[in-house]
Amino acid sequence: MSAGSSAGRPQAGAYRALVLATLAFALCFSVWGLIAPLAPQFQELYRLSSFQISVVIATPVILGSLFRIPLGLITDRFGGRIVFSALMLVLIVPVVFIGLLGALSGFALLGFFLGLAGASFAVGVPFVNKWFPPHMQGLALGVYGMGNIGTAIAAYTAPAIAAFYGWRLAFWVFVVPLVAMAVIFYALGRDAPSTGPRPSVTAGISLFRQEVMPWVLSLFYFLTFGGFVALGIYLPKLLVDLFGFTQTGAGLRAAGFVVLATLSRPIGGWLADRVGGGGTLMLVFAGLPVTAIILSFEPGIFLFTIGALASAVLFGLGNGAVFKLVAEYYPGKTGAVTGVVGAAGGLGGFFPPLVLGIVRDATGAYTLGFIFLAIFAIGCLIVNAMFVRKRPSGAGAATEGRVR
Repeated sequence: MSAGSSAGRPQAGAYRALVLATLAFALCFSVWGLIAPLAPQFQELYRLSSFQISVVIATPVILGSLFRIPLGLITDRFGGRIVFSALMLVLIVPVVFIGLLGALSGFALLGFFLGLAGASFAVGVPFVNKWFPPHMQGLALGVYGMGNIGTAIAAYTAPAIAAFYGWRLAFWVFVVPLVAMAVIFYALGRDAPSTGPRPSVTAGISLFRQEVMPWVLSLFYFLTFGGFVALGIYLPKLLVDLFGFTQTGAGLRAAGFVVLATLSRPIGGWLADRVGGGGTLMLVFAGLPVTAIILSFEPGIFLFTIGALASAVLFGLGNGAVFKLVAEYYPGKTGAVTGVVGAAGGLGGFFPPLVLGIVRDATGAYTLGFIFLAIFAIGCLIVNAMFVRKRPSGAGAATEGRVR
């Protein structure tokens, strides 16, 4: 760590790196979220069941989850500048061809590869984290996490573009921004100066065989980020099914959910910087069962909105707190741990839409799906009380990953 960082200040160039990473992440998340707001149109076009359209919605999440693991390891080894730039160029392929194929099989195949955009999160965390001192990492990573706003951009713009110009252009319009951002990121981005050798690609894997904290953090992110993704991508369909909103109106309201969760994320990081990640997560895991129960009753639009927006705030706070703990416990292997923890979060966004689709087809309501969310949050509350302790300042790498 540089002298400036050790003195409690970010390294020179830290804020430029943070802005670039956040913008690139927002763009990638916009691409990642393109299918969900158009799902009602695809369901009608291809005459799909609730379960089938849930699979279409959730498909991009699979690769976006699993590919976070190798991307995090690769970023630790080669740096975020090269990896992030290359990733944005690769994303042009599924964005272009998903519109050219225009068939259900194309959505299944190219939607899978569109999930690469969701894996971008594991690139930006180690890229940003190394620029900032420990007492600022929660806030910095929370600001970076605001790139989640890309999901709201997709939820708002995709239905509007599709309504006027057709759904294919809703994908193709992102080609130019991807090319431009890849060039800008490579030209202006810099990896943080490092005093030691970069870890090997496999260096972080052993952590998950030897220590319990990576699994604990993965469990927490499975709930907090998974819940954010699941509700964010499924909310348009919920609003259409339960309250008869138009596709555009439902997308706009879903965008509000995403924006609120996104704005809450840096607050969660800031709060974790001051009271600890564990304390912040206690608040989150105590509140989520309440909001989930409200949603489980499928109340009128007023109470449903209260429950959904309160959940958005709690998910955002939790996301910020989890990655404060990642940076705190694993300062030298942030990419490796971020990859697996981020993958868990992505998978957390994959399964709930499937569960909601199955529950809806089987019972005619979504009630049981939200009850499962409440039970899972209570379980995380118990695990948090058992395993997470506030670490003294400077514990860092000396005690990395050990539960005390």
